[in-house]
Amino acid sequence: MKEQMAFERLTGLIAFAKAGSLGSYTAAARSLSISPSAISKSVQRLEQQLGVSLFTRTTRSLTLTAEGRDLHERALRLLRDAEEIEQVAKAARAVPSGSLRIAASLPIGLHVIAPALAGFRKLHPKVTIDLRLSDHMVDLIEEGIDLAVRIGELGDSRLLSRRLSPHRLCCYASPDYLSLHTTPKHPRDLEAHETVNMRYQSTGQLFRWPFRIGDREVEVVPNSGVVVDASEAVMAAIAGGAGIGMGTSFAAAALVKRGELIPILSEFAVDRHNITAVWPESRRTNPSVRAFLDMLIELA
Repeated sequence: MKEQMAFERLTGLIAFAKAGSLGSYTAAARSLSISPSAISKSVQRLEQQLGVSLFTRTTRSLTLTAEGRDLHERALRLLRDAEEIEQVAKAARAVPSGSLRIAASLPIGLHVIAPALAGFRKLHPKVTIDLRLSDHMVDLIEEGIDLAVRIGELGDSRLLSRRLSPHRLCCYASPDYLSLHTTPKHPRDLEAHETVNMRYQSTGQLFRWPFRIGDREVEVVPNSGVVVDASEAVMAAIAGGAGIGMGTSFAAAALVKRGELIPILSEFAVDRHNITAVWPESRRTNPSVRAFLDMLIELA
């Protein structure tokens, strides 16, 4: 009986740690791959055992009580220790296996990661891939992500990282559009053209087009007739003849290969070295993470 109570208390602490970090039973359940009702019951049993209320619950929110805040950081340490034990055990087996949770933005996931998954699974058939694509920055530690591929500057010093291949920001247009308009020879010529631009979902700001002119990098915000809030929509719009747009070389590569897009103003294109793979310290020795990282490096 005592052993059962100790086990229930341990599972309750893990459920409490996840729910407190993610703000809902549903998110915690998704992270732990169990049902929301199981999370709720585990937390309720824990509250009964401890004799304190850990959460203030409403129909829309889950908020830590004062007692819950005091205990949450300790519960998080327990959760991290449990995850580290699991990772060490996996590393001891040496063969990549189990579920590998990967996070990336939609363009990187669609054009860089997804095409490589078949080859990775042939090499490592015991690994199952859980690829999560979103333009929102996720907390790898709190959400149980094994590895993420990010574009832009890093802001989380808790993570290990490895720079991946550089990419190019270049202008593109469809053959149909260029057949009706004079191809621009300089960025200033864009004023006479239809353009498609992107607005960042996170900030509402328009994307500033960078160009390398001589030894300087300058930025231009064109007066665009079409503005979208996803880079994939930029590619689709310009491939459909809506005008000139700027995109990454990895997002445009397949369309260029099929002849649906043509690079223009290439001599003014800008190279970026800001695609980075990141992973938590606890995943350092995980064979699946190491194998997937090796694949990403080979793609460079």
